[in-house]
Amino acid sequence: MSHILGLDVSTSIIGYTILDQDLNVIEMEHIDLRKIKDLWDKADFARKSLHDVIEKYKDKIHNVYIEESLQVFRSGFSSAHTLSILSKFNGLVFYFVRECTNKKPQYISAISARKTCGIKIKKGEKAKLQAFAWVTKELNVEWPLTKKGNIQQYCYDRSDSYVIARAGYVLENIVEHESIK
Repeated sequence: MSHILGLDVSTSIIGYTILDQDLNVIEMEHIDLRKIKDLWDKADFARKSLHDVIEKYKDKIHNVYIEESLQVFRSGFSSAHTLSILSKFNGLVFYFVRECTNKKPQYISAISARKTCGIKIKKGEKAKLQAFAWVTKELNVEWPLTKKGNIQQYCYDRSDSYVIARAGYVLENIVEHESIK
């Protein structure tokens, strides 16, 4: 049985999803880095945590997909410094995963992943929230809430990792289907 690992990487929370060949969610979790301030300490913690996750499924993971980090400025969201740090951290995670799985992860942009999954994004509304609603409906999941009744922040990262893993699955099956013709 072969699995796909999908990752949504940030310096605060890494969401991950493992899917089997029938699109069943084997594991959908997160690695919380918010309390760790130093980038190298975050990297060390991420490396160990990813290693532990991958070890559980090492012989079953056949492909890894990582959400491509932001490449462009969005007004009011990301500074050059933030984009630079995120890109560096994303590269470190890419390397750690490659090191643990002996497979080259593949990057998928969030836009491409959503489109590949068939998620219709309405203009003027936040794409991340629309994708989250789609995953919630698709998996029929009830997300954990904060004491104030809001969805836990890490749920969005888990959701994004599912979209990345699902897009990887779809892309693999399109390629597989094309090669059979």
